[in-house]
Amino acid sequence: MSATLKDRSAGVADDAYGAGRGRAYWAVVDCWTVVRRYLTHFQHQPSAIAWQLGFPIISVLLYGYVFGSAMRVPGGGDYRQFLMPGMFAMTMAFGFMNTAAIVATERTRGVIDRFRSMPMAPSAVVTGRGVGDLITACAELTILAATALVIGWRSSGGVLNTLAAFGLLLLLRSALIWVGVWLGLLVPGPEQAGNLFAVAFPVTTISSIFVAPSLMPDWLGAVAVWNPVSATVTATRELFGNPVASGGSWPEEHALFLSVAWPLVLTAIFVPLAVRRFQGLGK
Repeated sequence: MSATLKDRSAGVADDAYGAGRGRAYWAVVDCWTVVRRYLTHFQHQPSAIAWQLGFPIISVLLYGYVFGSAMRVPGGGDYRQFLMPGMFAMTMAFGFMNTAAIVATERTRGVIDRFRSMPMAPSAVVTGRGVGDLITACAELTILAATALVIGWRSSGGVLNTLAAFGLLLLLRSALIWVGVWLGLLVPGPEQAGNLFAVAFPVTTISSIFVAPSLMPDWLGAVAVWNPVSATVTATRELFGNPVASGGSWPEEHALFLSVAWPLVLTAIFVPLAVRRFQGLGK
């Protein structure tokens, strides 16, 4: 427990730390305390961060080199240039499983109950998890982008468009964090959270990550183009200046709009669900 929480638990008044420091101040301070605790765990579990950050690299090499020679891009273009924005999005989408597993583990071990009993902002447990996951997501994207550059991927969309594309990827991840928090509070334990791969795999594969929806059967392609992950993939391909292979459907033609709208919708749905579930723990 941090010194700040110790002082507060001892009954030190908020105004002892400075005038005007109310709930918003302590919400930020407590959030950062949870984030530091989360990041400190990586120092003691190097294998966990090695797997979490190494999986994207393995995926790029597997899909780019093992399967890449058998894939084609409608309209032409290098498949690895087409693939990389999809791999970025897949890594962001898979992140919700890690969130759910960690939340489920901390809930079953009583860590969350301990936090709830402390004199800290109730929102800090959830917001701290979200900020910590976003920091991890930035590290994942950095390593994955470096790997992509090594294998020959390039962004030809300019600096601003490239930054906007990475911003859309983090926006998707931030929305899915709340899905992971809610599922982590919902499932019985970490073992069941690990089974969420059965949900994540079809969500990511039935999309435009690996192949253009126009190459799929009509009914499957219709599902793929409306997949929120597909919107982010198509929008980032456009911003990166990589092959898009659009089939001309409405979702593909308005991918940039949907890449913002879908995460906002998911956030609006799952933030209240996660907060309500968190508040109902122990009742």
